[in-house]
Amino acid sequence: MRCLVTGGAGFLGSHLCDRLLSQRHEVTAVDNLFTGSRKNIEHLLARPDFKFIEHDVVHPIHLDVDRIYNLACPASPVHYQSNPVKTVKTSVMGIINMLGIAKRTGARILQASTSEVYGDPLEHPQRESYFGNVNPIGPRACYDEGKRVAETLICDYHRQHGVDTRILRIFNTYGPRMAVGDGRVVSNFIVQALRGEPITVYGDGKQTRSFCYVDDMIEAMTELMEHEGPDSHLPMNAGSTDERSMNDIVAEISRILGHDLKVEYRSRPGDDPQRRRPDNTRARTLLGWEPRVPLADGLRKTIGYFRTAK
Repeated sequence: MRCLVTGGAGFLGSHLCDRLLSQRHEVTAVDNLFTGSRKNIEHLLARPDFKFIEHDVVHPIHLDVDRIYNLACPASPVHYQSNPVKTVKTSVMGIINMLGIAKRTGARILQASTSEVYGDPLEHPQRESYFGNVNPIGPRACYDEGKRVAETLICDYHRQHGVDTRILRIFNTYGPRMAVGDGRVVSNFIVQALRGEPITVYGDGKQTRSFCYVDDMIEAMTELMEHEGPDSHLPMNAGSTDERSMNDIVAEISRILGHDLKVEYRSRPGDDPQRRRPDNTRARTLLGWEPRVPLADGLRKTIGYFRTAK
C-alpha cells in the first residue's frame, strides 16, 4: 500500500517508516524538521519505495495514499512549550489537513494521540473510557488539548463523513533516535549520565511513568491500523504496564552503567502528572498486543545509541 507518515523524520515516525518498508509498502514521509532530523531517515533516502517531503502539516498538501499515520507534533515539553501556539496549530490544522486527504481518497487514517489526554489522572490505571483531568489553560495545555481536539475531529469525520479512522493513545516511549536535547526523561537521564553530569530529577522522583520500547509501540501502531472490527475506530491505549518512578529509572541506568549517579532534585513543573500507567485490556483483547521488551534491555539499547549519537 501507499503509506503517508507525517512526522516521518522524527523519533517514532522514522521507526514507523522502517517497519512499513520492511512490510513492502511504499512510504512517503512528511516532516518540517522542527524536531525531526534528516539523519533519522538518511538510510532510506536512496530507496525507490521511499520519498521524503519537507513540509509543515499546518498547510494543506495534495497526496494520493491508502494509509495515513498522523504523527506530526512536538512530543516533549521542551519543544511543545517553546511555541505553544504552533503546537496547537500542528495538532489541529494538521489533523484537519490529513482528514481532508482521507476523505477525498478513501484512505484509512491513524491519529497518534497520547496519554497526555488524561492529564494528571484521578483514575489509575487509565482506561480509554476515562475523560481525563486536564488543565485547559496550563503550560502543558497546548499539547494536551491539541491532541484532545485532534481526537474530537477524527471522531467527527468518522461519524459525519464515514472516514475510516484509528486512534492510538501512546504512553511514554523511548529508544534509539530520541533527540539528545528533547527534554524527555529517558534521554535526559542517559545523556547526563554519559556526560558525567548530575541527573536532574524534577520533584521528589517518586512520580511514575510506564516506559515502552519503541519497537513494541510501532508494532501496536501498525497492528491497530490493519485491525478490522466494529470498534476499531475507538481510542486504544498502548504502553508498558511496568510502572516505574523516576528514581527507579535512575537506579536502572546506574546498574547498566556500573557506577553510581549523582542526582539533583529540582522543583516539579506545573501540571506534571503524578502517576501514569495504561490499562491495555483493549489492545490485548483486540490485537493480542503486549509490550515484550523489558525495561533493562530497552535501556541498554538506548544507551548504546546515545554513546555514538552526535
